[in-house]
Amino acid sequence: MAAAKQIERGYLGSLLRLTLLAPDLVEAILDGRLPEQMTLLRLMEPLSVAWDKQHTALVRQ
Repeated sequence: MAAAKQIERGYLGSLLRLTLLAPDLVEAILDGRLPEQMTLLRLMEPLSVAWDKQHTALVRQ
């Protein structure tokens, strides 16, 4: 898929991880209700697939 889209595999992997975000975090992103610490740069870092751990890492800092 990365070759077809002419992007690096690592970047594609980072993008695909975003599909594992907790639904309420996705909703907050789409509604523009992002906590200050929840930046795109932070979302592109490795993140747990467990939704409660995502909240701990992204929202409750």
